[in-house]
Amino acid sequence: MSITSVDRSAKRRTILLRVGAVVLMVALSALILLNIDVVRNMGRYGYIGVFAISFAANATLVLPAPGWLVPIFAGTALSPLAVGFAAGAGQALGELTGYFAGSTGQYVLEERSRYEQLKRLTERYGVWIFLVLSFIPNPIFDVAGIVAGALRFPIYKFLAATFVGKTARAILLAYGGYELISRWLG
Repeated sequence: MSITSVDRSAKRRTILLRVGAVVLMVALSALILLNIDVVRNMGRYGYIGVFAISFAANATLVLPAPGWLVPIFAGTALSPLAVGFAAGAGQALGELTGYFAGSTGQYVLEERSRYEQLKRLTERYGVWIFLVLSFIPNPIFDVAGIVAGALRFPIYKFLAATFVGKTARAILLAYGGYELISRWLG
């Protein structure tokens, strides 16, 4: 087997994984919206459930999980502010998987240009780049965590910035879900 056929096979597998992840997110979103009882019963899982689901959704490096749905729906059954803090804490801790992968050097990035760009931004802006990137919904935050680990960026700074950004976004999503879904469903 030649190197080019291995490269093509790896690229095909990556494309299939990404397409599968998008299909899975859309299907999960549709399933939740169609089965509204899940939303109404979210309260029984409480803030620990919000934390645990948010942690698991952000601990993945290969397949993105729709963790942003958690605060939207949980905010309709629980206090949106508390949901935001529980989800933000879970999401921030889940992002440590990328940090640790980068710190051990055992994670190889395909998209070297994004890595180099984030490395330069991290060296220039430090903690602020992680705060901004964690607030903005984007698929490259795992790369940011890997960069932070590879650069031996202080873990407490990475975690604090990620917590602030993820929590702020989760609070907005929880209040948005509360307002939007509560008005639609009563």
